[in-house]
Amino acid sequence: MAFFGKLGDRVVGAPSILSADFAHLADEVERARRGGAELVHFDVMDNHFVPNLTVGPAVAASLVEATELPVDAHLQVENPDSLIPAFIEAGVASISVQVEAATHLHRTLELIKSGGCEAGVALNPTTPPELLGWALPYLDYVLVMSVNPGFGGQRFIPEMVQKVRRIREMAPVPVEVDGGITAETAPLMVKAGAQVLVAGSAVYRGDPAAEMRRIIEAGRAARGR
Repeated sequence: MAFFGKLGDRVVGAPSILSADFAHLADEVERARRGGAELVHFDVMDNHFVPNLTVGPAVAASLVEATELPVDAHLQVENPDSLIPAFIEAGVASISVQVEAATHLHRTLELIKSGGCEAGVALNPTTPPELLGWALPYLDYVLVMSVNPGFGGQRFIPEMVQKVRRIREMAPVPVEVDGGITAETAPLMVKAGAQVLVAGSAVYRGDPAAEMRRIIEAGRAARGR
């Protein structure tokens, strides 16, 4: 089930289902896959940690069955440990938790890994990367939020470019970025060291295949410079 562990130095794209048409979710993911997407970003919100309510493990299980792409669950919830077993059972490939919500982060990461999933930690925009500290050896990836979590379509926070750069200075861990990622902002993040480009509104505002391809190509071009 390893995705991040096999990433190497590649730059890849991942559609965020938060901006997709939930009535046709499998079709929406397939359209992005045709544009070169290699991962599906699955936002889980509880209306407590963030002011929005989305979907849970039942929808994740259905999506896992409907797509050949690995599903990456991002738990934006107050008590991630209570949901992790259900998402493992749903068959997701990776699970990230918000460092701000994880009281016992090492225990949480071990719980994720015990189910055969890759484990990641997400950082809100104003959360310093130094908080990762002793958790870095246990992480398969770090997710940098480049908007405040909760809603799609927000404006990219440019200071997050430096945060990505700082994380890559701390450890050779894959960095995933989510929030305001477009063909214009993707190169900035890739040059700083990001490899997984999560995009929602930018992908689903038009033709998902074409928009996903534009973002991936822009990111890869930046890596080549």
